[in-house]
Amino acid sequence: MTSPIAAKIIAEHLLNINAVMFLLEKPLRFKSGMVSPIYVDNRCLIYHPEAWHDVIEALSSDIEARKLSFDVIAGVETAGIPHASALAYRLNMPNIFVRKQPKTHGTKNRVEGGDVRGKQVLLIEDHISTGLSSLDSVEALRESGAIVTDCMSITSYNFIEATNAFSDAKVTPHTLQTFDIILNIAVETGRISEKQKEIIADWLNDPWPWARRHGLVPAATEN
Repeated sequence: MTSPIAAKIIAEHLLNINAVMFLLEKPLRFKSGMVSPIYVDNRCLIYHPEAWHDVIEALSSDIEARKLSFDVIAGVETAGIPHASALAYRLNMPNIFVRKQPKTHGTKNRVEGGDVRGKQVLLIEDHISTGLSSLDSVEALRESGAIVTDCMSITSYNFIEATNAFSDAKVTPHTLQTFDIILNIAVETGRISEKQKEIIADWLNDPWPWARRHGLVPAATEN
């Protein structure tokens, strides 16, 4: 839904601030065990106001273009919180966040900020890989009485397992920035070669056995 011009600008921002990095020579092992040639850290957007402003404006426009209907915007702890808060401020909408774990004292809530019973909640993530953390937040929201049918992220690997998981949970994932555009811009700007683009695209298409197919050994494990 993002316009071609906006998509190009967002892709350039993510690459320029190293929110998206390519690790072909030293791939990273995620906590899940998956080995990846890409590292995404959209948390760093909040340090770069021009890029962050453009991302929030693009999210706002994308939501309008998709005609998403909601009463409350929710951020996933912790990386989704600043983007959800900025977006809610931009749209003049109520804002909440979802804890990964309940508080150990007081109300022991996972959903913080306000009552979501009977409310349509739009969940905001910074990035979606397998989708498990997002769907755990969906479950917490639903247990608190919210209606959740849509999740918006800045970026996503669009893995088939994530697509299937969202489908099973009856949630539609929406992604602001697709990796085909990011890879094209990365090639245009000389960050990666066409051959490297093909290797990364191979990972996006079939990630789990990717390292074995290419004879690669991870250099580090994700923090």
